[in-house]
Amino acid sequence: MKYEFKRNYYLRSLTYQQINAMPNKLLATFHSRWKMALYMLQRLPTLLFWGVRVKKVTEQEGVVTLPYGWRTQNPFRSIYFAAQCGAAELSTGLLALTHLHGKGKVSMLITRVEADFVKKADSLVTFTCTDGDAMRAAIEEAVQTGTAVAFTARSVGVQATGEIVAQLHFTWSFKSKP
Repeated sequence: MKYEFKRNYYLRSLTYQQINAMPNKLLATFHSRWKMALYMLQRLPTLLFWGVRVKKVTEQEGVVTLPYGWRTQNPFRSIYFAAQCGAAELSTGLLALTHLHGKGKVSMLITRVEADFVKKADSLVTFTCTDGDAMRAAIEEAVQTGTAVAFTARSVGVQATGEIVAQLHFTWSFKSKP
């Protein structure tokens, strides 16, 4: 407990730039298969059941894979749309969590979802969101102004053959809590 107090006191004495220059331990957690599995078991058990894997998370992009199998298959022998939505949401949500790290109390909520399923998904699908920089700007605006800021993130699902199977748009609302 004594160490924790000193650590928090030390972090409060740093400037915003110094905190952002520190290595982001959250990114390391996202890249650890076991830590991510424990996180999903606690907060997102359905994604763990579906076999969703985090492949890459940086400040600019989030990449998540969704396997095709009996857990994700619908009666039409393609990947169930809800499984695709869950994996796509995770690819955008990881970016949001990355940029919220160290910003204090900020709530995040999905307010709108739009999806275009353009092809039958019948193999491993990789969902990629590359809106990290724009999302960071929206989160910083929400923290600075204290008002709710809406941001629409796009996640694209691609099969192993290179064909796009789905494009999903998630509107996130960020608001700083007092």
